[in-house]
Amino acid sequence: MSVERVVLAAPRGFCAGVEKAIKALDWMTRIFAAPVYCYHEIVHNRFVVDHFRSLGVVFVDDVAEVPAGAPVMLSAHGSPPSVINLARRSGGTVVDAVCPLVTKVHHELKVRARKGYTVLYVGHEGHEEAVGTMAVAPESVHLIESVADIDALGDLPGPFALLSQTTLSLDEWQDIRDYAAQRFPDIWMPNRSDLCFATTNRQAALRAICATADAVIVIGSANSSNTVALVKVAEAAGCPRVLRVNGAADLPDDLSGVVALTAGASAPESIVNDVLAVLDPRDGVEVHSETVEDEYFPPPPELREILRSLAALLDVALQTPTTSSFDGQTDRDFTAAQVLATSFR
Repeated sequence: MSVERVVLAAPRGFCAGVEKAIKALDWMTRIFAAPVYCYHEIVHNRFVVDHFRSLGVVFVDDVAEVPAGAPVMLSAHGSPPSVINLARRSGGTVVDAVCPLVTKVHHELKVRARKGYTVLYVGHEGHEEAVGTMAVAPESVHLIESVADIDALGDLPGPFALLSQTTLSLDEWQDIRDYAAQRFPDIWMPNRSDLCFATTNRQAALRAICATADAVIVIGSANSSNTVALVKVAEAAGCPRVLRVNGAADLPDDLSGVVALTAGASAPESIVNDVLAVLDPRDGVEVHSETVEDEYFPPPPELREILRSLAALLDVALQTPTTSSFDGQTDRDFTAAQVLATSFR
């Protein structure tokens, strides 16, 4: 391998929603005795999932598999209402780690359906986020994966609304949005795009560096929609070689010249560092910063209440003169990267 230089995209890696979900599940492994259950992968990254498995987390694809009374977390991708209700009926603690941006789309779909709209939802069939969102109002929503799907709708009654999966590639979404607006001139769309700001930021940062690179490396899992979207961005920019890798072990040994490097929103920075160590660029690493993200999502409300109660109990046990409470600062003071580096045991 003879890599001349690496251009590193910023922002990259964990977004605020992934930070929230990883830290929330870590809190649960510290509060409850193993096993803690999680509906679907907490985020789509093999390293993250394996880390939590090592702590006794059991990932299930059906909440009916969760024993009665056991604690369960619902993944960041959002869950169907029926799944949430079933989990709560099991009698155990339920913490919903859904990303607030996904919750926004759920709310939009619920409101549009209630007002009689036919909703076109742009997403990927079978993806957990799409499944969970469409289940909010299944009788009113139609999955759209291409402009051909819009043509195939036939003469459905209006009015129409357009919503989307948060992790799509901007180019993919724009093509469908433009076609839908042409087909249905009065179609309703949110004032602010449903696309996740972190997803679009990562795509913009990669787009700025990949066209002149000899190769692009995207770190992330194959089932991560935003990672796949980054691959599509690099391919659309005409980069001659685009590679998606889970980690440093997947790197080929014939890379050379200038390499552009980024990571999907579920990929830990530690893997980025491992990849950089293997690439070992002769002329070093150049960081290209497109924007700075400082968004913070607090723990899910159910978890915040548990943490406040535990803080109050600790005050009583220690006879603390002034009552303290969990105010979120403890959560702000550590990162998901630290969670993965140590289990805090």
